[in-house]
Amino acid sequence: MRIFPRPAPRPPGYRPRNRLPAALLAGLLIATLAPSKQALAVPAYAVQTGQPCAACHVGAFGPQLKPFGRDFKLFGYTATDGKPHPPHLAATIYGSLTHTEADEPGNVAHFGPNDNLAIDQISLYYAGRITGSIGAFAQVTYDGVQRQFAWDNTDIRYAHDTTLFDEDLVWGVSANNAPTVTDIWNSTPVWGFPYNGSSIAGTPTATALVDGAMNQGVIGAGGYAMWNEWIYLDIDGYKGLGRGVRNALGVVPVTGSDSYDGVSPYWKLAATHDFNDGAESFEFGTYGLHADIWPGGITYAGTDSLTDTALDANFQWIANTKDVTSSTVSTHATWIHESLDLGASHALFATNRRDQLEEFRADLSYSYAATWTPTIQYFNTRGSSDPARWGTPSGSPNSSGVVMELAYVPWGKPDSPVNWANGRLALQYVSYDKFNGSSAHSSDFNTVYLNLWFAFGLGD
Repeated sequence: MRIFPRPAPRPPGYRPRNRLPAALLAGLLIATLAPSKQALAVPAYAVQTGQPCAACHVGAFGPQLKPFGRDFKLFGYTATDGKPHPPHLAATIYGSLTHTEADEPGNVAHFGPNDNLAIDQISLYYAGRITGSIGAFAQVTYDGVQRQFAWDNTDIRYAHDTTLFDEDLVWGVSANNAPTVTDIWNSTPVWGFPYNGSSIAGTPTATALVDGAMNQGVIGAGGYAMWNEWIYLDIDGYKGLGRGVRNALGVVPVTGSDSYDGVSPYWKLAATHDFNDGAESFEFGTYGLHADIWPGGITYAGTDSLTDTALDANFQWIANTKDVTSSTVSTHATWIHESLDLGASHALFATNRRDQLEEFRADLSYSYAATWTPTIQYFNTRGSSDPARWGTPSGSPNSSGVVMELAYVPWGKPDSPVNWANGRLALQYVSYDKFNGSSAHSSDFNTVYLNLWFAFGLGD
């Protein structure tokens, strides 16, 4: 039920495609501003369930999920208020101001060296029940920074509940286009904090495969199950899309981008439970991804083999579960270890034969009255030195720092005066103590990011 994923760093040579004509942009803005009956984190879900945004989401605007929101996704986006509803569409738009400590001339085409205003994204969704057991989250996005259309996060689910060994069992199948998009917690990469960030400011170059590299460039399917409200298992397989398909779907650049050989497996296994009627909940588990990759799409030198193995943990405390605006404390953490066997890249680009990469992130948030939500995160990436692999001056991928954010959401509560729109204003500060292997001048990349999201329902 999350709106936007963490922004992945753009690959070298990234160039925009399919510029949006001004008239079409105006049309989209008019469409998104048209009034409708309900609009919350994903407005179509709010219409379908009859619940305010704060019932599912910490801070009344996603993406952090409360127990009700996690169950809604687990059961395939099919929960309803029992009233007839036509298929629901939704739209979101968000814009921002980015300021970096030092100017970054030429960092992104069409933007100046600093203090840039942008319409970051405009997205349209189909979100909700298709049949009694099938539901979907499907998103198409116009990226206002790179000036291109693309298909975005998609997760179509069938869910069924039964019993196993006299205990409750919820199982289902999913067709989706991004590893970890199926997850119902907020520590795995697609839905993890920071929930949005500047696409204009420079970011560290090294990220693990599971941290977004495959997103929308693959198609996958798999199954999941929750047994006895204690054990969760999810297994998916992903097949890389051909270059022509990626080009048609806006997953660019195609030239020079990696391709995937065979089926890439993803897995998650976790222990989880809610206590005291959902007032406290925890999750601890492992997830991972393996892929055989043709680097740069070149097939004659064999493949690289990348394996990500990760741990994640979550804890949430809700002061009063009978009040959807009650104070909520949430904490999430993930650790990712990537093992890289770079046989093909070594032959083609003179990288090391083998590399290691580790990522760690941990965040803590406190939501007051489902209106004010401060969050702080520590992040640390480190790995073996390899100039050809990471593209950093020192050859080191090491980066670390802190993200601080304060979000304000005025609506999305049961007594909100406006029930057809929701908004989120957030001020974010990213501070680096190390950037791409160097502490010297790392503060030049410190970023202030002010952003405003709006969500709208497009019919009921």
